Amino acid sequence: MLEVCVDTIEGAHAAVRAGAQRIELCYALSEGGLTPSIGLMQAAGRLPVPCYAMIRPRTGLFHFSMNEEQIMLADIDAARQCGLAGVVLGAQGDDGNLDVAMLERLSIAAGSLGRTLHRVIDVVPDQFSALETAIQLGFERVLTSGGKPTAFDGLSRIHQLFSHAGNRIAIMPGCGVTAENIDAVLATGVSEVHASCAEPVEGSVTEPNFSPSAGGRRTSETRVRQLIEAIDRMA
Repeated sequence: MLEVCVDTIEGAHAAVRAGAQRIELCYALSEGGLTPSIGLMQAAGRLPVPCYAMIRPRTGLFHFSMNEEQIMLADIDAARQCGLAGVVLGAQGDDGNLDVAMLERLSIAAGSLGRTLHRVIDVVPDQFSALETAIQLGFERVLTSGGKPTAFDGLSRIHQLFSHAGNRIAIMPGCGVTAENIDAVLATGVSEVHASCAEPVEGSVTEPNFSPSAGGRRTSETRVRQLIEAIDRMA
């Protein structure tokens, strides 16, 4: 299973054409991914593959206020009304651990929607405790780079999390997964992976007020297809 994260509807279509089996729908991947607009969610709801909306109302780490929780609850409802298959959640308490109470309320609001715990698990003090919490709350999967900057750097921890989880929850490596390193990623035992498959936009210019300092990036249909072909070879 390859999940591709996108922040435009053109990127979503490119990923689907190349064979992606699930979409993580975001806004501003340059900022780590924020909640997509209602219009983007509506468009993604018409795609032929399941789409999960990132529910993250701002940049920075994941200590959310009660006001921000209300925004997330409304965004979860919007994802449902737009026909999306699931949502991607995460929240930390003051001690840095998962905010269990808030995640429980968000999960109740999600109802029958699928749920992924995002890379908040990479910044908590104890990943294994957080994994147990995700299992208890009924999450389908955890997205993780193994607590490292990239999934390739965190392969050892990803394998440990996979072994600890057993068949109770899926462990989905993400961040820096490519056709060149997918063999090592899949060797951890996982059956789902997450990638952006993005490439720089040729000729893009930077403008401090309007574009990322590193220039524009977009989902590459070619890179998605290459990654799927590499996964198929491993299978």
